[in-house]
Amino acid sequence: MTGTQASGRVLLADVVDRDVTVEETSTAVASDRDGAVVTFAGVVRDHDGGKGVTALDYEGHPTAAAVLREVAETIAAEHPEVRIAVLHRVGALVVGDVALAAAVASPHRAQAFAACAALIDLVKERTPIWKHQRFLDGSDEWVAAL
Repeated sequence: MTGTQASGRVLLADVVDRDVTVEETSTAVASDRDGAVVTFAGVVRDHDGGKGVTALDYEGHPTAAAVLREVAETIAAEHPEVRIAVLHRVGALVVGDVALAAAVASPHRAQAFAACAALIDLVKERTPIWKHQRFLDGSDEWVAAL
């Protein structure tokens, strides 16, 4: 499959400074041809490494949106029947906010599940986004990617 054919199946891939939802991504991939839509929401939790989290900020490198699109296109090329939408949020987030929303549609569920799992893993591995966490004890830390 060529990159252009894969790109045509990446319907949404961006890094944004606003609320994101799985509904937005699932709407983007919706079609009458697909019998499965698998979604993922990466939600800010109230703890990490045994410490209570109060808030965090995500910062992206200027290339983050382009890298996220490349990641989505890679997964689309590896899974020829899927359609993909993925959004990563940057900026200030609080516990309960969605930081990463994704949806993968396919005629069959196994392919949608496999592609969605691969997408999230590759987003975390390659997208240049850093997380600055603040903890209840007053400490903080920077973490690469998600």
